[in-house]
Amino acid sequence: MNAKNVPVQRLTEGSRPGLARHFLSLDREDVRLRFGVVIPAAAIAEYVERIDFDTDAVFGVYDEELALVAVAHVAFTGDMAELGVSVLPAHRGRGLGSALLARAAEHVRNRFVTRLFMHCLAENAAMMHIARKLGMKICVDTGEADAFLKLAPADPASVTGEFVEQRLALFDYALKSQAMRIKELNAPARPLEG
Repeated sequence: MNAKNVPVQRLTEGSRPGLARHFLSLDREDVRLRFGVVIPAAAIAEYVERIDFDTDAVFGVYDEELALVAVAHVAFTGDMAELGVSVLPAHRGRGLGSALLARAAEHVRNRFVTRLFMHCLAENAAMMHIARKLGMKICVDTGEADAFLKLAPADPASVTGEFVEQRLALFDYALKSQAMRIKELNAPARPLEG
């Protein structure tokens, strides 16, 4: 799948349970690569609860069962935004991480923020590859990597593009939701227990 064809949706407060399920389904090594250290489930739940959907931006990609399989969290600080990304193992290699980074960069640009920043472990080859594809400059030091991207100013095309991408992602979600409902209606009825 091409990153341009991935429906990346900006998530809302109502997405917290799905976000928690996404992060809690990461194995120990993936948690370490996403957060820089292994953190317990309680800390992951606390992280999800602390996300400020009014200030930050969280983006996600849903699968056919409406589970979040890829997530990007953008935290804003002054003239810079920091990005964290995770993709569930079964969904890697499909352009989801690239699509999330591109969507996040466009959103940051449209918020008149000039720089996008990502910190990861230097051994996280997948994230380093995606960052390079997006044109980020990467500095590696003592096992950690920082990636930076200077963003062009927002313009009418970037604002319209982000609006259209969100509408397409919402439409994709609605179609998947409808397909799940039809599937449930067509499922064989289970016998009543009595």
